[in-house]
Amino acid sequence: MLSLAAKSPMGYNRLNGAGASVRDPVCGMAVDPEHPRGGTHAHAGRTYFFCGNRCREKFAANPDAFIQPTAEPMPRTAPAAAPAPHRGFYTCPMHPEVRENAATACPECGMALEPVGPLIPTTEYTCPMHPEIVQPAPGSCAVCGMALEARAVAAAEEVSPELGDMQRRFWISLVFTFPVFAVAMSDAILGWSVEEAIGSQTARWLELALATPAVLWGGWPFFQRAWMSLVRRQLNMFTLIATGTSTAYGYSLIAALFPDVFPPAFRTATGTVPVYFEAAAGITTLVLLGQVLELRARGRTSSAIRSLLQLAPKTARLVHPDGREEDVPVETVRAGDCVRVRPGERVPVDGVVVGGTSAVDESMVTGEPIPVEKSPGDPVTGGTVNGTGSLVIRAERVGSATLLAQIVRLVSEAQRSRAPIQRLADTVSAYFVPAVVAAAVLTFAAWSLWGPEPRMAHALVNAVAVLIIACPCTLGLATPMSIMVSTGRGAMAGVLIRDAQAIETLEKVDVLVVDKTGTLTAGKPRLVSIIPAPGWDEAEVLRLAGTLERGSEHPLATAILSAAQERGVALARVDEFQSFPGRGISGKIDGRRIALGNEAFLAALGPRAGQLERCAAELRYEGQTTVYMAADSAVVAVLGVADPIKETAIEAIRSLHESGLQIVMLTGDHRLAA
Repeated sequence: MLSLAAKSPMGYNRLNGAGASVRDPVCGMAVDPEHPRGGTHAHAGRTYFFCGNRCREKFAANPDAFIQPTAEPMPRTAPAAAPAPHRGFYTCPMHPEVRENAATACPECGMALEPVGPLIPTTEYTCPMHPEIVQPAPGSCAVCGMALEARAVAAAEEVSPELGDMQRRFWISLVFTFPVFAVAMSDAILGWSVEEAIGSQTARWLELALATPAVLWGGWPFFQRAWMSLVRRQLNMFTLIATGTSTAYGYSLIAALFPDVFPPAFRTATGTVPVYFEAAAGITTLVLLGQVLELRARGRTSSAIRSLLQLAPKTARLVHPDGREEDVPVETVRAGDCVRVRPGERVPVDGVVVGGTSAVDESMVTGEPIPVEKSPGDPVTGGTVNGTGSLVIRAERVGSATLLAQIVRLVSEAQRSRAPIQRLADTVSAYFVPAVVAAAVLTFAAWSLWGPEPRMAHALVNAVAVLIIACPCTLGLATPMSIMVSTGRGAMAGVLIRDAQAIETLEKVDVLVVDKTGTLTAGKPRLVSIIPAPGWDEAEVLRLAGTLERGSEHPLATAILSAAQERGVALARVDEFQSFPGRGISGKIDGRRIALGNEAFLAALGPRAGQLERCAAELRYEGQTTVYMAADSAVVAVLGVADPIKETAIEAIRSLHESGLQIVMLTGDHRLAA
């Protein structure tokens, strides 16, 4: 431990016994006075040396806070181990620019690094049918027995362990069930009896051997859920499934092992006791197939949220205070940090531009097709796409506070919300299972009293049929699955649904309000107007404009270049090309100085639009974006870029009108343009 020392007569903040070494008055680190990494600072006639720029800046801001006599500092110890795994990074309290992935010592001052950034959150699991059931670990719902699913959807597609287990049980059970059916139903399917060919007793033992793994191993999850439903006194569809299959299998097992215990009412005309191993195995396999299909459907409903999550980049280019840049996980970026967004990259966080200029495609949020020019002071949204320029952004909202994260949370909550009609389903389900059990008992009694011989065998089979066929899985699953699918597909199409009640209310809607840009229009700007000055023609204007825009990175350049290519205009060569971000471009073509840009840009160059200004005003009045072109010292043309109407918009509006909907268009353009 290095002790604090008084200043030497030479003015050095020297360490006791350190020889030529001096200490940093901020962090206490030993510094070589001949080569101080953080430079020096003079205060009150003395010179102080620093280990880094950050320490020197802190000292310069308030020297008295660091040179007052203080007691011997206590040794700094490493922080206690976090109870949960740390997903963030570690930094030094004296040197925040130091960031490590592990709790090591600071390479600048040797102090123990402290954890910064989010801890891995505890994942909660809930039931899609009963959102009030929440627990910290996977399992089954206490009400309906369905498998719980994670509330938070991972950005990367994950394989459901339960889906894998159900698929394995289904395929293995199917392998055992198929020969059971072949033996039991051969007479009806093939026209000849396997039982007669191999013997009745042999056929029973074969069916028992094949059906046992299918029913007991394949259907084990159903028996577990049925038992929990009895323990919790929450009867559900698995209660019926387990009751039906266990009854059929148990009866058949006793019939195969102890046929003599059955009275004549259970025997056929040949004196044998019928077995129903094929029913028990078949029902188990079919229910397993239903579980596989259900779990697959539930997995697909999360794909919309996953696609939204994938809009956010996984890493960010962090700009340190000393100018050093490095790629770090986006989770480690904190509010106040600066990140660089290179051309073509997605913006990692919500923030404000502090350096650079570029055009950012914000169609993800606004639907506007034309990228928006961004310069220092302009806000940007995480998930939007940067154009061809480089931006430095100061993060303001990170992690779950970003707009994209809030959209994902909105969709996720809407998927788990409950529609008013679900109250009816819940009410019916509460009485349905007991009613089905009662109906099965009455069925058994009726067949045993008035059914054909063997009465008891027919009574048992029909009672089991009532239990199995009446499973209320579709009653409880249809509404939540429809909500999950509709909100998920809506999110993929750019439609955000607030909750399930909004979906149910949508059926009563009679007025539809639509946006114009990107909804009724194509969402891709096109050159639609060229107004040349007297003495100029459209072809020459387009040739010069296309030639100049070929070297531009502006979003409108694509529209002008596309128009030139469509008309087969031969482009020339441009010299002395210059770009003025946010204003325009200029260059020499065929010996003439050509400039393209907005009105402010041309005004700065000197040319005046004259009569063309009136034409430009009319184009803007019609909702077009205007671009001026100047040759030497005169404005020679005005170009209008607009977003054309979609080819399918007219038919879509006509169909909506025929459906009885009143359509209202909202737009920021002038009424004439609308």
